[in-house]
Amino acid sequence: MSTLTTAGQDHLRSRLPDPVQFFPEVAAIAEVMTKAARNGAIPPATVSLVQLRAGQIVGSTYHTVRQTGLLRKAGATEEQITAVASWRDAPCFTDAERVALELVEAVLTPNPSGERVPDKLYARAAAHYDDKALWTLIMVIGQICFFIPVALIAKPIPGMPPGKNYDR
Repeated sequence: MSTLTTAGQDHLRSRLPDPVQFFPEVAAIAEVMTKAARNGAIPPATVSLVQLRAGQIVGSTYHTVRQTGLLRKAGATEEQITAVASWRDAPCFTDAERVALELVEAVLTPNPSGERVPDKLYARAAAHYDDKALWTLIMVIGQICFFIPVALIAKPIPGMPPGKNYDR
């Protein structure tokens, strides 16, 4: 049994066992998605900023803990990590990081008055990122969206590395 002690909880357990035992190809899919998302076309910190924001939007403790750790490893400041939730008025992000955060919000939140990703937002993104980097941002958002249901339904243990957070 995997355990993690946090905030008075002695034994956290995932709801479901590791999916790889049922779907061995999930490991290969995860590897390919990670390779695509972290291909060097955009900085690793931007990848984690986008994925942290996605985790915040959907309310996933697993993803927010994981991406915060990755941001620290990528050299992000505590100010940046803390400010992701309120990035629009935070002075610690580059224009490229801002447009990446705006893209993930546009994809993951409804826009009752029109398109989620209107032409103006795309044009701002294209001003900061070339075609490969834009496709990389799409892969970054797609990667986190692939794993969001895992985090919300199976509830892997926050703070445990992938593949080590299932107890049965």
